[in-house]
This record gives sequence, structure tokens and C-alpha cells, in this order.
Amino acid sequence: MPPSSHQLDPHDIRVFSGSSHRALAAGIAAHLQVPLEDSRTRQFSNSNTYVQLGASVRSRAVFIVQSLSAPANEHLMELLMMLDIVRGAAAREVHAIIPYFSYARSDKKDAPRISITARLVADLLKTAGATHVMTMTLHSPQVHGFFDVPTDPLTARGLFMEHFQKTWPERDLREAIVIAPDAGRARSAARFAKMLDLPTIAAEKTRISDKEVKMGELISKQVKGFRRAIIYDDEIASGGSVIKLSELLIENGVQQITAVCTHGVFTGNAIENLAAIPQITEIVTTDTVPIPLEKRAPHMTVLSVAPIFGEAIRHNYFRESIGDLFSFWED
Repeated sequence: MPPSSHQLDPHDIRVFSGSSHRALAAGIAAHLQVPLEDSRTRQFSNSNTYVQLGASVRSRAVFIVQSLSAPANEHLMELLMMLDIVRGAAAREVHAIIPYFSYARSDKKDAPRISITARLVADLLKTAGATHVMTMTLHSPQVHGFFDVPTDPLTARGLFMEHFQKTWPERDLREAIVIAPDAGRARSAARFAKMLDLPTIAAEKTRISDKEVKMGELISKQVKGFRRAIIYDDEIASGGSVIKLSELLIENGVQQITAVCTHGVFTGNAIENLAAIPQITEIVTTDTVPIPLEKRAPHMTVLSVAPIFGEAIRHNYFRESIGDLFSFWED
């Protein structure tokens, strides 16, 4: 989507950041050419959270940026308090900008007596005062339907496409295939592959636990003849899915693998384990989750989603369509 020509009125909007990802919030504010307002968060001795915002929000459009990254529960509580603050201070609009909505993984009841937490959190956001939610690449598309306020799920596919078009020679692209690690990501991977005019397939994945997965063998015949593979996923946490799929691809002749994900969570030793596979020559992710410089692998590229959120906020503010930025948009 081309940038809007409209400039926001810095007196009419307020952009605040929670403590989860101030660098991304600052990038969004810089893109919009508005200040990132001050906010203060601290913990009382009894572990209760204290939040105070440093600018008036009365009758203004307020945008609060907070990723639900670790520690997710603390960051969620902080976000709910910030939403409640601006609602109680008579803000005209209350926008929750949640680049990484981690609770989207809890989208169904697949065991007895468990919570569908994605729906619960969606309800909490509305109760706290959000009049609009903006996020990126939900783990399950149906989570969009859990929200009772207008919700915009954005995508980073355009960023990834630009990266590959700029950094990969045309010959390398012709030799590549895009692979979704499971059927749930097949449609998203197919949209990405279409942008690069590449073939795509989906692997058969069975999740055994949070850290253990099993890959089916059907993919073996489908990757024959391809020298490069792009594994396209919404999130890499423990890295188990990418590692198991990479091992299967290597066994079947794939020589170079690029792992692509929107949300680079990289828990535990995920980065070290991925770096230990020499055929994984590149990891491409975004900054929806903060990744400290000292934690990044040498072959890791982190693309900023600040311009995407910035343009979505600008178009939303001026009542313009943001359809081109939706995660399910195909054009």
C-alpha cells in the first residue's frame, strides 16, 4: 500500500507504548511524525502493576502499542490498565495496537476443561475500553471472529516479498519452493508464493507437545528437484517444527533452506539449534517481538513492521481503506 499523503494532527492523537516493545512503538510514532508520549510502569512490592500516562488524552484518538511477548501475562495486564486509563480520561477513540497477539494460539477446546483464551483476552480488551484492535498475522484466522470490536489483522507478506526480490538472484528464486509447515498455514504460504511466482506445498505436522512435533513423509516426493526451500510460518517459538521439517528436506536433496516467520519468538535455545543446521542459510523475521542484538544469529534478518502499522493507523485515522494490508488479502 502506498503511503497516504495525509499528515496526522499531533494535537489530536496520542501514541503511547507499553513496556514490551518501546523501540517498535517509537518507530511507528516516527513514521507518523508524531511524538511518542511518556508512560511510566513499575511494580509495587506486592507485585501489583502501576501505570501512569504522561499526556492528556481527553477527546483525542489514542493508540497504545503493546506486544503480548514474554512475560505475556504482565504485558497483557499492563495493556488492559492503559486502555482503562484512557477510557476513563475521556479519550474519543481507544486503539489497541498489538503486533504480537500470543494468545491466538489458544483458539479451540482440544482438551477437557480448558479455556479458549484467545476469546477471553478479546473480551477483556473490549471490557478495558478498546474501541478498535490492530494486530498482525494471527496464529489462527478464526481468532479474528472472537473480537466484538473492529479488528484489523495485518500482514508482513509485502515486507518478505520485497526482501527476497532485493536479495535473491532470479536464478535462486526459480530453484525454490515455498513450504508451509502444516495445513493451517497452507493458505498464507500460498499467497506468499503467488507473490513471488513460486510453487508451494504444505507439510503434514502432528504436534505431540509444545516443543515436540512429528512430520509426515508425503512431502518427500514433492520436494524432489528443488535445490532451495523457503519454510513460511507465522511464528517460530521453540523451533521444533522448522528443525524437523528441515531435516526431512535435507534428506530429500534440498541444499539451502530459508526460514521465514512473522513472529520471531525464539524461546530457549531455538536460535542456537537453528544455527546448528548449516543448510539453514537465512532466517527472516520481523520486529513484532523484540529480539536483542546479542541474541540474533549472524544470518538473521529482522524487518521492521513499523511502516505497516504506521500506514494502517494513518489510513484508519482518515477513514481510508486498509484492505491491502489485511492478512487474508490476496492482491
